[in-house]
Amino acid sequence: METKDILQGVREGKISVEDAEKIFAKRPFDEMGFAKLDMHRGMRTGFQEVVYCSGKQDGHLKEIYRRLYEANGEVYGTRASKHQYELIREIIPEIKYDEAARTLKAERKDKERIGCIAVCTAGTADIPVAEEAAQTAEFFGSNVTRIYDVGVSGIHRLMSRMDLIRNANCVVAVAGMEGALASVIGGLVKNPVIAVPTSIGYGASFGGVSALLTMINSCANGVSVVNIDNGFGAGYMATQINRLAVAGNVEQS
Repeated sequence: METKDILQGVREGKISVEDAEKIFAKRPFDEMGFAKLDMHRGMRTGFQEVVYCSGKQDGHLKEIYRRLYEANGEVYGTRASKHQYELIREIIPEIKYDEAARTLKAERKDKERIGCIAVCTAGTADIPVAEEAAQTAEFFGSNVTRIYDVGVSGIHRLMSRMDLIRNANCVVAVAGMEGALASVIGGLVKNPVIAVPTSIGYGASFGGVSALLTMINSCANGVSVVNIDNGFGAGYMATQINRLAVAGNVEQS
């Protein structure tokens, strides 16, 4: 829970002063022996801790999810398996699993979403990474417009959606193969573009390295690049940009 949410809860009478004091008095991490959960991350950065599920032992994952859910009323994890979904559903029945994006989340129903982020893919094979980005941004309070399968091999498809893309505060461009989509979009919009190379492609794509190098070497200004298949990192950064844009628009008005 962010500091603003706690103070707002006190003002609205949803959280008592005593309970708010207890929250602030807690030590900044929860010692679990096998893990140290960063319970104050939301207060410091505006983003609560997210669980990277892959490779975690079953018992450890269940305890991490339980504690984060109890503390925040919601919890979000990436790179989860179907087995881990079934495991967590035993303790959090409302947990939702996206098999393509491999996200495992329980969200507060009263969440407000702001601004707009456009998440674009070159092809349908890039959608799992794009969905990780889109769902990350949505979990952290951003509105997301999905624009899929608009790669450069049929660039008229991209041009037909440019009005939507230009209206976004930030664009996430997800592409494998040669990764040209980010450069094309970067040359057509005034807002930041976050390029996400994917490991989609034939042998000479080198598991996404080809797309990564294309994006890093983009001649379009305003294009930044995250790691191969890192939809989470793109969604996180896009949310930071979106929040700043919304805050700036509020101040101007």
